[in-house]
Amino acid sequence: MMNKMVVANLAHRPTRSLITMSAVALEVAMILLVVAVFYGYLTGSRESQMGVGADLLVQPPGSSALVGMSGAPISVKVGKVLLGIPHVSVAAPVIWAFSQKPLEIVYGIDLATYDQLPPKFVYLSGGPFQGPNEVIVDDFFASMNRMKVGESIQVLGNSFRICGIVPHGKGGRKFLPLTTMQELTGAEGRASVFYVKLDNPANIEVVTQAIKEKQGMEQYAVRSMSEYLSMMTPDNLPGFNVAIEIVIGIAIIVGFLVIFQSMYTAVMERTREIGILKSLGASKLYIVNVVLRETLLLAGVGIVAGIIISLVVRHAIIEVRPVQRLYWSNLWVLRATMIAILGAIAGALYPAFKAARRDPIEALAYE
Repeated sequence: MMNKMVVANLAHRPTRSLITMSAVALEVAMILLVVAVFYGYLTGSRESQMGVGADLLVQPPGSSALVGMSGAPISVKVGKVLLGIPHVSVAAPVIWAFSQKPLEIVYGIDLATYDQLPPKFVYLSGGPFQGPNEVIVDDFFASMNRMKVGESIQVLGNSFRICGIVPHGKGGRKFLPLTTMQELTGAEGRASVFYVKLDNPANIEVVTQAIKEKQGMEQYAVRSMSEYLSMMTPDNLPGFNVAIEIVIGIAIIVGFLVIFQSMYTAVMERTREIGILKSLGASKLYIVNVVLRETLLLAGVGIVAGIIISLVVRHAIIEVRPVQRLYWSNLWVLRATMIAILGAIAGALYPAFKAARRDPIEALAYE
């Protein structure tokens, strides 16, 4: 009987019910989509680093572990030092350049050494650099932008001709010649990092110690790829968790306010109905139960709608931008659900208790 009354009350006010459910859906979709984008960038960066094929990364002291955030402070001459260490077979210098439009990391590579890191570039179209003003792009970028070999694109504010298209997954999506990148970034003779390949991964500890023992390199950051990838977590990224918490906080406030306004208005409009229920013997707990059930029903429908919306938007983004990595986690779906439910209950508590405290005589006299 109570459930029928709850459904009837909501159906009697379809506009308000729809607005309330939409607010909850927006709250859930906002949380899931922001998490999808933030964690997607992190996951994509991890995958691209895994595909480079190196065993070690070597950076100078004070360098950020974040790709593209340290400039190019290391001399390319360090490569000769690294190659002189037993078990080192490749030392490939790379410049990571951060671009804001679009948001990406562009790689400046010495193609001869970078290609020695397995797997070697396989050209789906075109071939290696033939000049300083050429760029290699991956298949995702080419497909999304409908670009072909021979066409020109803007990279770091300059025009470059696409000379080759390669499969995605080996570092960045755009690769410039190392010397060209050095000129663009004012880092002649320098690099951001050395990707080091060993004759056998079992020698990682031995080589790491040998590098540390080289004069002038005692404070260099030498990390295995597994160690480096383990550092690419939300806790190690400045502002990552804070940004997500801010968005979740805004979503909670929006959901709370809409639920509060909706249920408070509903209670005020149904003052006479509440008086009738109380005159018939309805307890305070019964009245609170009715209001909270209405709230949970609205929240439940809104949560389902929010999950569906986030899935649809996620699919649409992937269709339009296949280069965009979007994260999805059932754990975050559960978190978003709990956040929405708790926010809805919190927003409905005051209206529910206000309804329960109504004097039946005053309520019946209410016009």
